[in-house]
Amino acid sequence: MSFEGVHTPLVTPFKADGEIDHDLLGKHAADLARRVSGLGVGGTTGEYYALSFEERVKTFDTVAEAAGGKTYLTAGINATTTQEVIRLGKAAKRAGMQALLVAAPYYAQPTQEELLTHLLKVDDALDLPIMLYNFPARTGTEIGDGVLAALLERPNFIAMKESTGDIAHLHHLATHFQGRLVLSCGMDDQALEFFAWGARSWVGGASNFLPEAHTELFDACVEKGDFALGRKLMAQLLPVLELLERSGKFIQYVRYGCELAGVPVGVARAPLGALSNDERSAFATLVEPMLRNDR
Repeated sequence: MSFEGVHTPLVTPFKADGEIDHDLLGKHAADLARRVSGLGVGGTTGEYYALSFEERVKTFDTVAEAAGGKTYLTAGINATTTQEVIRLGKAAKRAGMQALLVAAPYYAQPTQEELLTHLLKVDDALDLPIMLYNFPARTGTEIGDGVLAALLERPNFIAMKESTGDIAHLHHLATHFQGRLVLSCGMDDQALEFFAWGARSWVGGASNFLPEAHTELFDACVEKGDFALGRKLMAQLLPVLELLERSGKFIQYVRYGCELAGVPVGVARAPLGALSNDERSAFATLVEPMLRNDR
């Protein structure tokens, strides 16, 4: 098991009172564990930033108990300070998570030198395989070439989820770090382009409700090298992925997609709101035909 393949960043189910539904989280994780290559807990799709430390730790425990040994488990441990990231990482390690997803600390905007120091301290303290998460639109800080090159000198830094949305930067990573980095698609509507440039990993939020559509596309492009089939499959999936990535309501649409798939995970925590009736109707029109084929 590894960072390769389709990995689902799990949504965090909420009850009507806003509390986490751990029973549903465990069932959702166990179901997906047999359908994708790996699961991520505590990523953006899981609204980690809206959870308390204790809530985040309990989600690690729930998913590890439900899916441990069945698929590859990665814990998102991002936070605003190095101390908090390490605390979360130790909890994830105790829970039995096998790897870590680590981004630049959000809002703090460290320099590249400070970011490198931060990431090295995390590695020293935790000693688990790491997927970096390059999402400067969310964190305010990019993981630059100098930092990435230095980190790849260490064995635990294996992969990077690239979420800038910049195709030119995808080209740069694919050509400058070829053979040294597992490149993971973190901009879902660009999955075909990632695979064409050698990516062998996809962390896709919509695989919470369309796992087979994701694995079928991955297998066509990565395992079979059949990009004619890949383009056909991507054309079917693209309207859904474009809406998620370009609407400004990624998490809300993933949550509604889960509801359409029979997994009612509740609404996002404030300040995020619910979709309008028109948004729900338009999304259902796109997703429901795919759900009939994604069984």
